[in-house]
Amino acid sequence: MKLLTQAQSIIDKQYGNPEGWLGWFIGEKMVRQHRIETKWTIKQLHLQKDEHVLELGCGGGYAMKLLLTNPNVQEVIGLDVSRTVIHSATIRNQKEIKKERAKLVHGNVHYLPFEDNHFTNVFSIHSIYFWEDLPIAVAEIHRVLKPGGAVSIALCNGKNGQVWESVNTMIHNELIPLMEDANFQEVKLVKGPLSRQYQTVLVTGERCK
Repeated sequence: MKLLTQAQSIIDKQYGNPEGWLGWFIGEKMVRQHRIETKWTIKQLHLQKDEHVLELGCGGGYAMKLLLTNPNVQEVIGLDVSRTVIHSATIRNQKEIKKERAKLVHGNVHYLPFEDNHFTNVFSIHSIYFWEDLPIAVAEIHRVLKPGGAVSIALCNGKNGQVWESVNTMIHNELIPLMEDANFQEVKLVKGPLSRQYQTVLVTGERCK
């Protein structure tokens, strides 16, 4: 029983920061598992002309690859704490990286190594669970967004028809109030598709102009 607990702990850690061969496997597994919500989230970005997009927790770079097929997108930067998945994302997007439309950055959401007012869109899919300081993360997202830019945070809040109260409490009592306090407007929660019986939702907002 102890060995099973230790094994599960190792796997859980890999989801937060994939490392090595096991981390590569986990990263590619997440690409396959999250295709439904990834495609749906990208549709919700409502991309316009001359978009500069930042993905927080880009994983293996599948969302980046989809975004780069859109001619409205000028630049996509993927940021992740895992060098292992950054390597995967680099391979998956090497053609656009050579064209300087795509870039991978090692880092975390608590200190975004980008200029103020740079991005028109910032989004994340299933990475908010690993953000250790939500107020700092929200402040950093606000800082790097251009006035009028949008943020979209996708996550799951239930499975098999059962609501996860702890996640819903975080959304309604922490995330949304923090975004409103940071002067995001039109902050809302959008219900998305089921993916492997997990309920996807999206928290969105726009930086005031």
